[in-house]
Amino acid sequence: MAWNEPGNKGNDPWGNKGSNDKGPPDLDEVFRNLSKRFGGKGSGSSGSGIGNYGVILILVIAAIVWFLSGLYSVKEAERGVALRFGEYVGLVEPGLQWKPTFIEEVYPVDVETVRSIPAAGSMLTADENLVQVEMDVQYRVTDPYKYLFSAVDANSSLREATDSALRYVIGHNKMDDILTTGREGIRNDTWKELERIIEPYNLGLTVVDVNFLPARPPEEVKDAFDDAIAAQEDEQRFIREAEAYSREVEPKARGMVERMSQQAEAYKQRVTLEAEGQVAQFEKLLPEYKAAPEVTRQRLYLDTMQKVMSGNNKVIIDAKNSGNMMYLPLDKMMERKPSGNVSESSSPKVTSPSEQASSVNSVHSNMPASGRLSREERIRLGRE
Repeated sequence: MAWNEPGNKGNDPWGNKGSNDKGPPDLDEVFRNLSKRFGGKGSGSSGSGIGNYGVILILVIAAIVWFLSGLYSVKEAERGVALRFGEYVGLVEPGLQWKPTFIEEVYPVDVETVRSIPAAGSMLTADENLVQVEMDVQYRVTDPYKYLFSAVDANSSLREATDSALRYVIGHNKMDDILTTGREGIRNDTWKELERIIEPYNLGLTVVDVNFLPARPPEEVKDAFDDAIAAQEDEQRFIREAEAYSREVEPKARGMVERMSQQAEAYKQRVTLEAEGQVAQFEKLLPEYKAAPEVTRQRLYLDTMQKVMSGNNKVIIDAKNSGNMMYLPLDKMMERKPSGNVSESSSPKVTSPSEQASSVNSVHSNMPASGRLSREERIRLGRE
């Protein structure tokens, strides 16, 4: 039954029990009750003044609390994104700041810390092989507002973009390149593809570095791929050793070629100069030959024989009117001859036939009887 229906005698919400003829309570009565709760006496003008003072005090305290609640600080590595009634108004620099509570909201974002997102999984290569790939993407927040409000979760979007870029690049490369020599190229291609994917989304992120971790073949064929990798490493090592050897040998060969070229040039100049000297000598000798041909011819013959005989260290002489042959050990005699008495010219002095005969006779007279050669010795000397 409602409180104001006929017959209801005790459900009046204003406190008028059992009376249905009275109206709503007086407002003055309500204010007097409130003033009593705040220290007023409930009657007269003084009670009304004390109640107004209590209300003002409450409002002042509330204003102080509201002001203090607006104080906040932004760290050195952070930037604050300020929103006024949900509308972006700008960035807040580090330090102690104030904002009107319930009017503005500030969301701090770390813009200096380098964050990382891993990406890994089994991926299909261009030659239809499976490979275990791991990659770590390092990034930094460059636009806090876009980082917070351009996407629902910028980190999750970057993670999905990284996985998509990595799978795209792995799918366009062969397994040998992924495991061995093409790692740097895959890293650069993944970086470029990732930036291309996230550019339209305006995530407010900048990729700092992309680390392509060592890829692994499936466990079933891991041993075979380890052998293949070892063989390729040996190939690269042999190539480097060959290049080092070529760098070592090539300068020596070039130096030898240069030295031989210089020697050949020097020999050419020497031969040319000697030929020119001989020509000049014969040109000087020609007038003398025309003046005295016989004498000049004899002198040329003797000079030639002197040059030929000066190189021989054994001389065999056949004595006249005798079948004996004498051996003169001139080489031993020349070795015992003091070096100081040797003339500047290596050619022996040419003497007259009478002087040669007298020297031969003196040597023959000084030789013992055993100095004469037998027939066998003459034959042996003739063979030599």
